[in-house]
Amino acid sequence: MSTVSAIRALFTAAAPSVTDEQVRQENLAVAEGLKRRDAALLDELIVRFQHRLLRYLLFLTGNREQAEDLFQEVWMRVLTRGSQFNGKSRFETWLFTIARNLVIDQRRKRTMSSLDELFEAGGEDDRPLAFEVADQGPGPFDRLSNVEDREQISAALLQLDTLYREVLVLRFHEDLSLEEISKVTQAPLSTVKSRLYRGMASIKPRLERVQNRRAEVV
Repeated sequence: MSTVSAIRALFTAAAPSVTDEQVRQENLAVAEGLKRRDAALLDELIVRFQHRLLRYLLFLTGNREQAEDLFQEVWMRVLTRGSQFNGKSRFETWLFTIARNLVIDQRRKRTMSSLDELFEAGGEDDRPLAFEVADQGPGPFDRLSNVEDREQISAALLQLDTLYREVLVLRFHEDLSLEEISKVTQAPLSTVKSRLYRGMASIKPRLERVQNRRAEVV
């Protein structure tokens, strides 16, 4: 099994199959609802995406309090700037873009540095803290065979540079395409591919140890 296939099997939660046309129609409906500031639609979106959004913010900030504050601000932006979503892309792509930009704004106010500059410093203190997020749906590691496996992969993720971890999470957990990740991170497609490659190369040895242990048990 290739590294890509193995990572996808470990990180991708099962999801019902939908057609491109269904996705397009749904995004257009969301765009229309946001333009009308449909309160019921906003409530539905919050319920649907709250856990994914909070996890993403935790991966970026490494701080629960900051992530929760930003979580509230993201949804305020969705409410006040909903007319900017045109439905031509998936809603979650737009949502994660708002979240990342707010993290960048917060960091710039505090340090006058960009998110990339802070994360690429790669110092020991830059690593996010370990965290747990409750979720009603399948989590990023729910397809692993046992708790120990999930803990091993979670620990491996937390040891990656944040830029690499972000791309892995967006690609294999959130199932965004490389083009969508490029939009979210505002990075060239070639940069996204490089980060994905380096992230997979970094996590591969730990992933192989987990797989070898599972094979020995079988």
